[in-house]
Amino acid sequence: MTDQSGTVALNKPAEQQSDDAHGYYTRGENIVDGAAPTGPIKDRWTNHIFDTRLVNPANRRKLDVIIVGTGLAGGAAAATLGEAGYNVKSFCYQDSPRRAHSIAAQGGINGAKNYKEDGDSVFRLFYDTVKGGDYRSRESNVYRLAEVSASIIDQCVAQGVPFAREYGGLLDNRSFGGVQVSRTFYARGQTGQQLLIGAYQALERQVAAGTVSTYTRHEMLEVIMVDGKARGIIARDLSTGEIETHLADAVVLASGGYGNVFFLSTNAMGCNVTATWRAHRKGAYMANPCYTQIHPTCIPVAGEHQSKLTLMSESLRNDGRIWVPKNADDCTKDPREIPEEDRDYYLERIYPAFGNLVPRDIASRQAKNVCDEGRGVGPKVGDFRRGVYLDFSEVIERTGEDKVREKYDNLFDMYERITGENPYEVPMRIYPAVHYVMGGLWVDYDLQSNLPGLFVTGEANFSDHGANRLGASALMQGLSDGYFVLPNTIRGYLADGPFEPVDENHPAVVEARTSVEQRIETFLSINGTRSVDSFHRELGHIMWEFCGMERSEDGLRKAIDMIRELKREFWSNLRVLGSADTLNQALEKAGRVADFIELGELMCIDALNRRESCGGHFRAESQTEEGEALRHDEEFAYVAAWEFGGDEGQPVLHKEDLIYTAIEMKQRSYK
Repeated sequence: MTDQSGTVALNKPAEQQSDDAHGYYTRGENIVDGAAPTGPIKDRWTNHIFDTRLVNPANRRKLDVIIVGTGLAGGAAAATLGEAGYNVKSFCYQDSPRRAHSIAAQGGINGAKNYKEDGDSVFRLFYDTVKGGDYRSRESNVYRLAEVSASIIDQCVAQGVPFAREYGGLLDNRSFGGVQVSRTFYARGQTGQQLLIGAYQALERQVAAGTVSTYTRHEMLEVIMVDGKARGIIARDLSTGEIETHLADAVVLASGGYGNVFFLSTNAMGCNVTATWRAHRKGAYMANPCYTQIHPTCIPVAGEHQSKLTLMSESLRNDGRIWVPKNADDCTKDPREIPEEDRDYYLERIYPAFGNLVPRDIASRQAKNVCDEGRGVGPKVGDFRRGVYLDFSEVIERTGEDKVREKYDNLFDMYERITGENPYEVPMRIYPAVHYVMGGLWVDYDLQSNLPGLFVTGEANFSDHGANRLGASALMQGLSDGYFVLPNTIRGYLADGPFEPVDENHPAVVEARTSVEQRIETFLSINGTRSVDSFHRELGHIMWEFCGMERSEDGLRKAIDMIRELKREFWSNLRVLGSADTLNQALEKAGRVADFIELGELMCIDALNRRESCGGHFRAESQTEEGEALRHDEEFAYVAAWEFGGDEGQPVLHKEDLIYTAIEMKQRSYK
């Protein structure tokens, strides 16, 4: 058992020796999370809440907060801050807050309730999350997440979220990858949808009460910085094209992740990086951008003109067994005709302790390995068969088809509608795909970025998952940040208010609005020959090929050169039809893809600088003899916080050391 006083450091600050990215960036000063509490880890959050200043109810009515995004993090935060009495403006680019991408999460949400009496606890959830993230997350943030997880479940049950229940009426649990206990609460394969409806109901209650105003079909295009503080946003009404100025005392970004930088991903088509990237260009640090999660359980690519990928919930790995033929000659056969002795259940063979429930990064890499060996299944796309089997025949034989339908019927139906194959009769085919990003804007323990007054929640920040997110932790973090963390931490900043009002004619406000208008005018005036989608597709191909499931020094250098050339062509050969004063989806995409191109370059530089393998970041130069990820804690146990270096300058790297007091860092093993 490690020392629990919180005073004994179990590792030393990292000292980087290698520098593959030399010449691509500038080194800046190290940074420290000044809000991080100390002392015994189990007391840090409780003490921090008590030490954070309060805002009396009368002053709350005088304070305005803008929240960008209405997913679980943004919707829960808007509802909670509205309930507390603040004046909240809530923005989303969808036609309803209920269309936020949180709705797509299927499998479940973690909570350290130990209902199964299988050895779970707050500390074990904390340990599993830090280990699953390959020891690249902050221990204080992760422990807080584990600590409030039980309250999240209680909150959602009180809202009427229809979690699955056992025969006796108790909430049911199932397992997810990277753990050996059952702690995941679920609502069939619709958990994200049901949780978002709960948050939406809470949000609409505050809309009716007059504390929250919603702005749908609005996209944030710039953050307004006045005297060094975030004081509002510039947004575009996507229906009319009108550019609007919205001012407040604080701004919260809850705008989700940037997985669509790869073009093909499990994200909704509209998911983008613009809100956070605009803040990054204003000085907010972008942390660990290279940490991308590849989800192992997705429907494989079917052709060259596909526009997105579909996730099959990780919960399916509880009962489905993953395999490929032992012999490449059998890959074209009907899987039902391949005898048991000719099947390679490779995850069960390599990782007997966890089997099919290894973490996502490991399951994804092994699927790639067997397909690269020529043992992939399904139709050829390019030169490879990119698919492995997820087989439910054994559980159907053991429990009956009706029991399987009770757990997974909507997922099985979705698979059949997309592929035309019945998974009750024929094994599913799955393959890894881009899903979630662990990188995001740098925030301190209070979820405040390095820009005062700019707070960041959910997938838009970097704070809780390290180099790899365990399944069912995205919903947990979103609701944790929205319901329990941000409402307690933002008051420390707002306690200095009410702040001096800012006029729309303030030079900083005018500058922000003018820059948005000029950018839009530029997109419409280039008048080249290529569509936005063609640039996005080409960027995605570069990112997947060279900064996807495996990265190398040579490949990343090549990718940076290709992205820079793509950027030059984008700004000289883009063609956007239509006008700015109406609905114009090509214009919307142009801004998003321009930001994706800049982000893609930074992701490759970050990956090039980190010459180690950890979580979803797998450098070919850093692996064990068995092909497993090999970390180098003595060099890279830090958060990489990148500062924008200007249009013509280099990004600036600031490092935040990761020091552990409650968990000893070890090479991960799931065998």
